[in-house]
Amino acid sequence: MSALPEQPDRLLLHARDVQFDWSQLPMHWVPGEPFSTHLLNVLHLLLPEGERWFVRTFQEALPLIGDDRLREDVLGFCGQEAVHAEAHDGVLRHLPSKGLDPTPFTDQVGWIFSRILGEKRQLTGRARHEYLVERLAMIAAIEHVTALLGHWVLNSPGLDRARTDPTMLDLLRWHGAEEVEHRCVAYDVMRHFDGRYFRRVRAMLIAGPVLTIMWIKGVRFLMANDPELPPGSKPRWRDFRSAAKRGLCPSGGSLLRSLARYFRPGYYPDQEGSTAQAVAYLAQSPAARAAH
Repeated sequence: MSALPEQPDRLLLHARDVQFDWSQLPMHWVPGEPFSTHLLNVLHLLLPEGERWFVRTFQEALPLIGDDRLREDVLGFCGQEAVHAEAHDGVLRHLPSKGLDPTPFTDQVGWIFSRILGEKRQLTGRARHEYLVERLAMIAAIEHVTALLGHWVLNSPGLDRARTDPTMLDLLRWHGAEEVEHRCVAYDVMRHFDGRYFRRVRAMLIAGPVLTIMWIKGVRFLMANDPELPPGSKPRWRDFRSAAKRGLCPSGGSLLRSLARYFRPGYYPDQEGSTAQAVAYLAQSPAARAAH
């Protein structure tokens, strides 16, 4: 098992018991921007089940972690991810009141994380351990993506210029800040079990395309089922390019450059985002301040 790199100014991770009121949330919470709204709404479709899977997998790994500092980080990580899942679930519970039922898509997401990627009790010995480590590597790859999205949303004045619903913007930035805050934990867990470069690269080569496909399918589902859009509405690539140009989503080039950094032999997650910036936002987030 690989030794963990020293991290200066280490934080004690803890969950913030935030609450959000969605009763006044409009369908298109980026005003006049159904594509941009639904592109970001995919987060609500994917994250509740995905983050609960993170927690279940880390709980499976926890008894095997001998490093006390890493165990403490894992417990803080799990607490934060559990709150993230519940916060995004709140948006899902609100969508039917606007005439959009997300369950046909979220049921598929739940099946993937529980049946395809869930714990397989029939496995024993070395096979069981290898399956656990492979899932931990997948989580590390996905956490790279969430960290880069967290860094983007903390530095996205386009969302402010577009008059994004303030409650939703706080959810996105609170969540993004915590992703930046704990961005090293999943990578450290993976290295604790298997620090080989091949394992890390293979996991991203699987996770990256799967996330992309699920995101595209999610946007298509939301636009096709949005009662405020004409029947048969579909996302278009020019919608994505236009939204990125106006700062309403990350550009394709920025995403590819960030993903490419994960393949560098000397990569470490603290290269993504700023802990100081994340902590500063958490100190001013309306939801986080109310929870505190």
